[in-house]
Amino acid sequence: MKIALALERFSPFAGGVEAYAVGLAQTLIHHGWEVHLFGHSWNNQPAGAIFHCIPRLPKLVPSSIKMLSFALHHRRMVDSMDFDVVLGFGNTIRMNVYQSHGGVHYYSTRRKIAAIGNPVVRALKFMSAVSAPKYHVRAWIEGAAFRMTNPPLIIAISQMVRQDMSGYFHMPEDEIILVYNGVDHSRFLSIDAETVTQLRREMGFQQEILYLFMAYDLRKKGIQYLLRAASVLRQEAGSGRFGIVVVGGEPSYHVKRQVAHLGLDSTVFFTGPTTQPEMYFSACDVLVLPTFYDACSLVLFEAMAAGDPVITTKFNGAGGVIKQGENGFVLDAPQDVVALAQAMLRFLDRDFLHRASQSAKETSLEYGLQENHLKMLEVFNKAASARSGRLQELQ
Repeated sequence: MKIALALERFSPFAGGVEAYAVGLAQTLIHHGWEVHLFGHSWNNQPAGAIFHCIPRLPKLVPSSIKMLSFALHHRRMVDSMDFDVVLGFGNTIRMNVYQSHGGVHYYSTRRKIAAIGNPVVRALKFMSAVSAPKYHVRAWIEGAAFRMTNPPLIIAISQMVRQDMSGYFHMPEDEIILVYNGVDHSRFLSIDAETVTQLRREMGFQQEILYLFMAYDLRKKGIQYLLRAASVLRQEAGSGRFGIVVVGGEPSYHVKRQVAHLGLDSTVFFTGPTTQPEMYFSACDVLVLPTFYDACSLVLFEAMAAGDPVITTKFNGAGGVIKQGENGFVLDAPQDVVALAQAMLRFLDRDFLHRASQSAKETSLEYGLQENHLKMLEVFNKAASARSGRLQELQ
């Protein structure tokens, strides 16, 4: 059978949906599917896929026009070919399977803006965002899956996204298929204790409990509230008992100033970007992600695979796999610094940390990447059968 996948770029090194799409395409090829990729760029992975280049508009063209051009080009190209399955990731208007990795645009926009601390700046940002052509074009493209006469099979990557889709698009929740993200457990099998110890030393830590914050958009993921919680935790537990490791985005001037103001210079270590995130998962003890919005953060599954329990918020769809008080904590609000500090305090108890670590590993085994791909194959086969049935009815 033939399947079409569409993204601006396909790369196993990009992270997020780009890397996921490459891995999914590889599995499809392994199962005998003819895989076609539609996008602006491709790095020739996976081998065996067929790439169709969608023209990239010049840089000076507004982003709203670029988005619309991509969707329209894709529609024209797939309509000229015969596919059993056309998978949309949220950037296309022609599909018979839809799986958004960004959640519902309406909610994600508002929750991301909520991360701005200054109320005046937050209000201005909100007005600017909802009045921009890009906002409305993205919303129109996203709504295509729910406007079609023969609607596609809808996949939500978390229970939170499933509920958001149901509420916003007025679709029965039980008609939305739930397929959580999955993690490649093999990435964490070859990391030895000596390497982990050396990395901790290089960051300036030894026996401390290390809280890992891994993100590129530091503000949206709640870095300012984690730093405040760290200050509260130090007052309650004492200094020298823990450290904060920030991996991914470079700290802004305001973040550096906050670290200095709170006296956390010896407590917080910024690594910058990395191509080996699994090293930091193994070197740290607990993932802390007080995010304002994540449809289903893959970093949470990766952390648990490494044995790191998780502290996150109800605005992270991946929090749906957390067993409260067993393998982590889900907080009601990123801004609740006291609740965040109290959750972090629990993990300074090494017996509790050990039990939570074991529980995290056990939970992660339920969300393997292979299991995710097999569930997706079931959906694709169902979509292909439904399409075949409709074609027979027309003949």
